[in-house]
Amino acid sequence: MKKALICGVSGQDGAYLAKLLLEKGYGVCGTSRDAQMSSFRNLVSLGIRDQIKLESVALNDFRSVLQALIKTEPDEVYNLAGQTSVGLSFQQPVETLESISFGTLNWLEAIRFTGAPIKFYNAGSSECFGDIGDRLADEETSFRPRSPYAVAKSAAFWQVANYREAYGLFACSGILFNHESPLRPERFVTQKIIAAACRIAQGSSEQLHLGNISIQRDWGWAPEYVEAMHLMLQQEQPEDFVIATGHSTKLEDFVAQAFAAVGINWRDRVTTDSSLFRPTDLAISRANPAKAREKLGWQARYRMEDVVKEMVSAKLQASPGDRP
Repeated sequence: MKKALICGVSGQDGAYLAKLLLEKGYGVCGTSRDAQMSSFRNLVSLGIRDQIKLESVALNDFRSVLQALIKTEPDEVYNLAGQTSVGLSFQQPVETLESISFGTLNWLEAIRFTGAPIKFYNAGSSECFGDIGDRLADEETSFRPRSPYAVAKSAAFWQVANYREAYGLFACSGILFNHESPLRPERFVTQKIIAAACRIAQGSSEQLHLGNISIQRDWGWAPEYVEAMHLMLQQEQPEDFVIATGHSTKLEDFVAQAFAAVGINWRDRVTTDSSLFRPTDLAISRANPAKAREKLGWQARYRMEDVVKEMVSAKLQASPGDRP
């Protein structure tokens, strides 16, 4: 039986990845900053909470990371932890850098220190590319980060590349574009939109306040993206991959789809609020996932419209206590 250690198992991607690996017969261990206090709500909602061994790990503490590796003896490590919000990173730049960049470095150094043949996956981000206009971003596109989050993810990406080249570690990064699911918390704009549309459909008189709705993003389905993560660690050689649908749409279109799904004209209930604009933001984010299709055999099946439909359906079916 293969063993996998998922750092950040309580998040959206961590929960879906844990479910996937369990279905493939893995023994799965997940980490959280405080495993005794965390509710692991996403694992509970997927019905897998009791199938996963849980450990407390502080990402910025090398000794804590090393102890987790020695104790669990994993074949594969998936580093999905750290601060995950671009918007919040402007308010917490230091914590963002420490949890993402220093956390990744501690995993890499701990793996090198143990000398074990562990395969390491790092969660990269399309935010690293910055504002490259209407061009398609692929694995050869230069990074021009425009947020503290993107700066931290860029540093982590190059740390992975350095340890791969300098020490021969099987370490790779998935440069993931936006991917959503019902497990997204409402501080993410996509879930904020879905939740508001559903509340309004159920009688709420509220107005939904959003920032810049003209931005374009490539939105995919999170359960598909974790399949790509696993595939990366099954290759003979470690390589980095862009993971995306290859189709970008405006946030305005996402809003329109969400409200249309509940039978409401979004223009009557949505207000653009300039105070919600980020200090710097990407106008357009577009991807070329050809390498993943050719080398991994991975291709996104869900488009933005499918993602919205699934999220709205899940939100309407959820009881108030089950909602993120």
